[in-house]
Amino acid sequence: MVQVRQSTIIDAPIDEVWEILRDFNGHDRWHPAISFSEIEGGEPVDAVGSVRHFRLNDGGELREQLLALSDKDRRLSYCLLEAPLPLMGYVASVRLKPVTDGNATFWEWRSEFNPPAHRRDELVKLVAEGIYQAGFAAVRNLLRGRSAGSPIDVRPSRAVAAPAPSASVPRVAPTVTPGQAATTRAIVVERYGGPEELQLREIGLPKPAPNEVQIRHTVIGVNFIDVYCRTGYFDLLQPPGVPGMEAAGVIEAVGSAVSGFSVGGRVAYACPPVGAYCERRNMVPDLLVHLPDDISDDIAAAGLLKGIAASFLLHEVHVVRPGEVVLIHAAAGGVGQLLVQWARHLGATVIATVSSDDKARIVERLGADHVIVYSRENFAEAVMRLTGGAGADVAYDAVGNDTFGGSLAALGVRGHLVSFGQASGPVGNWDIGRLSSKSVTISRPNYAHYTDTPQKLAPQLNRFFAALRQGTIKVEPPRHYDLAAASEAHRDLESRRTTGALVLKV
Repeated sequence: MVQVRQSTIIDAPIDEVWEILRDFNGHDRWHPAISFSEIEGGEPVDAVGSVRHFRLNDGGELREQLLALSDKDRRLSYCLLEAPLPLMGYVASVRLKPVTDGNATFWEWRSEFNPPAHRRDELVKLVAEGIYQAGFAAVRNLLRGRSAGSPIDVRPSRAVAAPAPSASVPRVAPTVTPGQAATTRAIVVERYGGPEELQLREIGLPKPAPNEVQIRHTVIGVNFIDVYCRTGYFDLLQPPGVPGMEAAGVIEAVGSAVSGFSVGGRVAYACPPVGAYCERRNMVPDLLVHLPDDISDDIAAAGLLKGIAASFLLHEVHVVRPGEVVLIHAAAGGVGQLLVQWARHLGATVIATVSSDDKARIVERLGADHVIVYSRENFAEAVMRLTGGAGADVAYDAVGNDTFGGSLAALGVRGHLVSFGQASGPVGNWDIGRLSSKSVTISRPNYAHYTDTPQKLAPQLNRFFAALRQGTIKVEPPRHYDLAAASEAHRDLESRRTTGALVLKV
């Protein structure tokens, strides 16, 4: 974090200088770099929380929010919400004081922000000279040329010009609140659609509320539920919004009403609300998990959601018993690998399906009793052949449209189909009467219904961590993508080109 402090003496009474500066929408009438300004939503110019949107003479656009204003102290502060430059966490204040000797005004303009290291000197100089010193000169010239009682409505000549911004940051309309004082990089979905809708943006980040903590992410999990949010199939995300339900990181700030968490603590989560695809976020900590020393951030972000899901799928949705035949689709995927290992440990006979020979070899190493490459063999017929016509006791199906009918056909009498995803699309409409031929049961579990309170989450979490420590299951090192490459991660996930877990590195 750097601090910039500039001050000057204006040869004019303090009330005249304050008259100019307190107008949060008046800087386009005096600052040489600004061509146009407006207050969003028609708010008063001195309303705390109001947002001004302005345009520079070179075409760059910015948004700033008024945080505080005191006529008594002749002081105001504001923060930057959007800008064409990486002035991260920019907060500035203006303060006036009367000069003791004479009828002049002391003006201090100061700020703090976090620039990229390689642009530190450039941005400090821009703020100090192109913004503050240029502003001092402009107001001084304005007051010097102003006749007594005339309105302040004449733009000075561009004697001092601010350096042109060197890069453009796409605009997004983040949700902001009075008191917001920072920004963070995030992947934003501005409309439902394909992977191309995952766009890197700079969004507002308020200070955590009294009941929240602020987390700096280190690793972010990528899951199929994120795809469903991006496409709009699940309504957990309302555009513009940030997807993601799984991440690991470090607590950087703690609200005054929060107990049990402290700055510097390692945490992870796998829960709504969405918003994990970002560098930092605020969360109510009810479902945060304290990470023990033997669980790395990579393993937590790659395995927490998948491990918790595998826990309730195998122990609650269907309680797997020794000797049962378990059919697992997409067995080389993140959840699939855990299901194969855990079901085998529980004493089941595991029949796994995959799309290629390479994936088949991975699943064989995990302990599957039989592996079917469904791209060249009818898996339902293969299951019946392998079970002597008895069929599977339970089928775990996250594929959806391509496998749903075959899964029903592969079940035995009183078999149980657990449909917990639809990577290939919705399963469509099915006549319930067709299930009576085998007295088949179908479940469509919702992750949140098994994890939405600390009381529900705790047994799943304890079971997952115990399985990791005992070697019952192993989470393979995940495949890494940069945060900015989230769209590439989604494309790879949806095309089934990957095995194991995918994560975004921050």
